Amino acid sequence: MSICRKSFFHFILILVAAVVCAGCASSPRFTARNVPPSPRGGDTTEPRPTDPPKSTRNPSGRVLLTLEGVASYYADDYHGKVTSNGEVFNMNDLTAAHRTFPFGTNVRVTSLENKKSVVVRVNDRGPFKDGRIIDLSLAAARELDLIRNGTARVKLEVLEWGDGK
Repeated sequence: MSICRKSFFHFILILVAAVVCAGCASSPRFTARNVPPSPRGGDTTEPRPTDPPKSTRNPSGRVLLTLEGVASYYADDYHGKVTSNGEVFNMNDLTAAHRTFPFGTNVRVTSLENKKSVVVRVNDRGPFKDGRIIDLSLAAARELDLIRNGTARVKLEVLEWGDGK
């Protein structure tokens, strides 16, 4: 095979490979110009979760939700690290992690073992251990005398829903 034929063959082979690869590339289905407006006046393609009321004020002072379960605490390993809401975790603040409560929610946590209570602000996600409903900061755990045992049965009372920030 001559050099000219080899070069031509390689050129065709590269061209075919480029066309095949270009055919695999994705392209956007819609752009801002060709997205049809929703018939109901908003993006209704995604289901929206039911959010708690946006108001962070609770002038009546009544308890908005009560739960019972096991609390634990977290401290040294997370101190100074960024929480799920973007704050830097300070184990000496009265904060907590909850799986679903909006960030900024104020919760009264009462130990069912010694009746001590503390109000914490949710600023993180967790706990990630089955059977636990809240992870408290070291300061909150101290208020409940939770340090020695590491966990305790507690009652959670939502006092104010957070705004999620």
